[in-house]
Amino acid sequence: MSAVGRAGLVCDVEVATRDVAARIEVAPGETVALLGPNGAGKSTVLDVVAGLVAPSRGGVTLGGRDLTGVPPHRRRVALLAQEPLLFPHLSVLDNVAFGPRSRGAGRAASRDLARTWLVRVGIEDLADRRPARLSGGQAQRAALARALAAEPELLLLDEPMAALDVDVAPAVRQVLHAVLADRSVVVVTHDPLDALLLADRVAVLEQGRVVESGSTSEVLTRPRSAFAARLAGLNLVPGRWDGLAVTHADATVTGLPVERSPDAGADVVAVFSPSAVAVHAEAPTGSPRNSLAALVTDVEPLGDRVRVRTRVGDLPISAEVTPAAVVELGLVPGSRVHLAVKAVEVRVHAARRT
Repeated sequence: MSAVGRAGLVCDVEVATRDVAARIEVAPGETVALLGPNGAGKSTVLDVVAGLVAPSRGGVTLGGRDLTGVPPHRRRVALLAQEPLLFPHLSVLDNVAFGPRSRGAGRAASRDLARTWLVRVGIEDLADRRPARLSGGQAQRAALARALAAEPELLLLDEPMAALDVDVAPAVRQVLHAVLADRSVVVVTHDPLDALLLADRVAVLEQGRVVESGSTSEVLTRPRSAFAARLAGLNLVPGRWDGLAVTHADATVTGLPVERSPDAGADVVAVFSPSAVAVHAEAPTGSPRNSLAALVTDVEPLGDRVRVRTRVGDLPISAEVTPAAVVELGLVPGSRVHLAVKAVEVRVHAARRT
């Protein structure tokens, strides 16, 4: 691939009015997923990179170019939002050809490039249609083709699957997986599948700050932030290491350090799967295990299992049990229970890394 689509990004900015202060880096040809709860500042970061919001401090460089003061249309950055925002008066073909035309390419050359991208995203047979006659998935593919036909050095995707039906999203995700390979991309998403299938690295934002970053597999299998743990479907207990256990104001959890044993007093997190949590009416006895008194807050079906959400003080802890166990224990919101987790099921990691 040419240098187009492979420029490295460094975004180190503060937007005081939105309480965002974050540094995001994307290596040439790398896809980075921005994860975080609503209001964490993810879209603000994209808007700053795209030139739609001016930072109060810091700046953005792309491929070594300082983008300070550079207007959006000259940044070589394409932003694909949740809604396709296609030009309603143009055909799909001319929508996609708009990018190269605006950069000075001739009509014939622009249309030839547009047809190439329509083939790559799988909608070449829709070239003559107007956007009003497209389904949601078709329109999002057309918008993706339009963004890539402009040959941006960096592509920004803001929740690209959010507006799609659940039966359409997988196909669009596979298209993205194919066409984004070796491109420089930042994708904002709430879906762990997007991160797993599309991203090389993940950065987690909470309250406008990057609280965790690393390879996709590391963040989703060994999370160090509460949001990443929830996204990965894992329980997380933050606290301090006392030499044997993780101590938190509401719980003490014994587990096994993944790396070398942390120093006494070090900030750590204990991580364990809901499937490793047993639910009892009374405190269990027997083999060494963690036992936590909890209040059931929700009970929801999860395939052939049931997800039982509880709180141990202020800590959210989930368990997965059989429907028979729900009936036997009479589990409903408000039930008082005891959670048991074997120490060998608990992994202890160093606290958040950025």
